[in-house]
Amino acid sequence: MKPQQDLLKVISEDLMPVTEIDIKALAEIYDEKDIYLSVYLSVSGRENEHLNRIFVDSRVKSIKKALSPELRSEFEKTFEMAEPSIIEEAISGERGRIIFACSSESFLHVYRLAVEPEQSLVLDTSPFLLPLARLRADYEDYGVLLVDSQEAKFTCIRSDLAEEKKHLSIDLMNKHKKGGWSQMRFNHLRKGAIKSFLSEVADNVRGTCDQLQTRGLIIAGPGDAKQQLIDLLPQDIRQSVIGVIDVSMDISRDELVEEGDSVLHKNELSRSAKKAAEFKNALLRGGLAVYGVENVKSSLEQARVNVLLILKGSSVPGWICERCQNLQANVQAPKECDRCGGLTSVVDVVEELYELAQRTGAEVEFVEKEDFLDSDDVVGALLRY
Repeated sequence: MKPQQDLLKVISEDLMPVTEIDIKALAEIYDEKDIYLSVYLSVSGRENEHLNRIFVDSRVKSIKKALSPELRSEFEKTFEMAEPSIIEEAISGERGRIIFACSSESFLHVYRLAVEPEQSLVLDTSPFLLPLARLRADYEDYGVLLVDSQEAKFTCIRSDLAEEKKHLSIDLMNKHKKGGWSQMRFNHLRKGAIKSFLSEVADNVRGTCDQLQTRGLIIAGPGDAKQQLIDLLPQDIRQSVIGVIDVSMDISRDELVEEGDSVLHKNELSRSAKKAAEFKNALLRGGLAVYGVENVKSSLEQARVNVLLILKGSSVPGWICERCQNLQANVQAPKECDRCGGLTSVVDVVEELYELAQRTGAEVEFVEKEDFLDSDDVVGALLRY
């Protein structure tokens, strides 16, 4: 499928969260020939500039040697289109860059990231999305509510980009001056003011979370106000809390991101382990689950997959015919498809299964080896029916 007109050129001038990249739309794009160039680079520091140049030059030479004269000419035009974005200096805070390009379709996407992707340069029949998918799994959007008894700050963290979205505070000393009151009376009024303030914070959390659509919420800060706030949160918001951390109110933004990422990573490991356990339990009961490339591929083609499970870091060699979408694993690519006679391309079958999951609306979960099957299989699926 050719790219939609509004997707032909997307060039980010500023840092972009990986969750803002429309991966589902990119997964819809493919051609019968290897015409789409995908580049993933780390761009922070002078050392990376030199290493990137060596890596890119090596990959370009290898790709040219493997192409027919016709496709080599097309690739050279595409690389010429992408090269300025490959060598361009990093902007402030930029640590990674993703480039998708195709000269014949006038297609160019450039994304500047605050996180580092796996280094890769691939020519394929479609944009190569697996490294992007892994980034999205590692850097989901989440909120951090930094709170004490007098102040609350809601910060949204997206791909290590932190932006304060809400700030509430109360001046307890001026609101309740002690004067001639007894200590008991003063403390009672102060506690009431704190509870009123935290109730206001709790009321604001729902609207902020709904607006930002974050996956989870971390409650942070010193003292007891964190737990008091959690007790005041609506039940559904309370269930979205993925961690509670003790930090000072004057924590730096970088430190807050580091602390938040640590909580998110642990939560992600727990979530993927639960999905893997659910998958294995379904297999034990003879329930709605399949494993192995062929069974998973067949289920995806029938849009039966609810959750696609992929072993982290895995790949499976194979080939695809983009004309009829015939996908075969662990076999050498013939010159022509045995179904329709179309051209074939060497692919990573795991990447193709991921793209198929995107097209059919399946959730994707990357799982650790120790949580997955005790076999050589690298993919499994929980089914809808």
